[in-house]
Amino acid sequence: MTPKIIPLNFPEVKLLQPSLLIDSRGYISELFRADWFKQEIANVNFIQENQSKSDHVGTLRGLHFQSSPYAQGKLVQCLSGSIFDVVVDIRPHSPFFGKWISINLHSEKVELLWIPPGFAHGFCTRAPNTVVNYKLTGYFNPEHSRGIAWDDPTIAIKWPSELDLKHLSERDANLPLLSSPTGTPR
Repeated sequence: MTPKIIPLNFPEVKLLQPSLLIDSRGYISELFRADWFKQEIANVNFIQENQSKSDHVGTLRGLHFQSSPYAQGKLVQCLSGSIFDVVVDIRPHSPFFGKWISINLHSEKVELLWIPPGFAHGFCTRAPNTVVNYKLTGYFNPEHSRGIAWDDPTIAIKWPSELDLKHLSERDANLPLLSSPTGTPR
């Protein structure tokens, strides 16, 4: 029952499609095995798990990351609803620096997205009452919590039409541009 690994445009970011055993009751799926994950995806330990719920369609969260030495890898799953999930490469020496990819994650499709350290992450909800779960490789550290403006023109993310900025947090509305050397809000 090992998951299928779907390669994406960033080789380090992976979409995982677990196998489903389906019968008249529904399905059962093995979502995570540490031994398989360490061998096939990344040799990491998950030490914190977070969950977010967004009541409204079009809610934007992100783009977030933690700076070194508290950088986090994330294993993301949409448990309820649907999201337009965005990953931005923020590794200065990467050939993909400042580029982004997106994946639509739906609760109906049992998929997980692996985002290693070195990438910013955010999403826009596409359904009401969307619940997203994150397994993290590092603890949250408020002094190292960082972000990038969702509308940074050099990144130029094409957000979906559902985007509704009425529910954007004050923090996310004031995140700096990727080019800001100090991370100072704009």
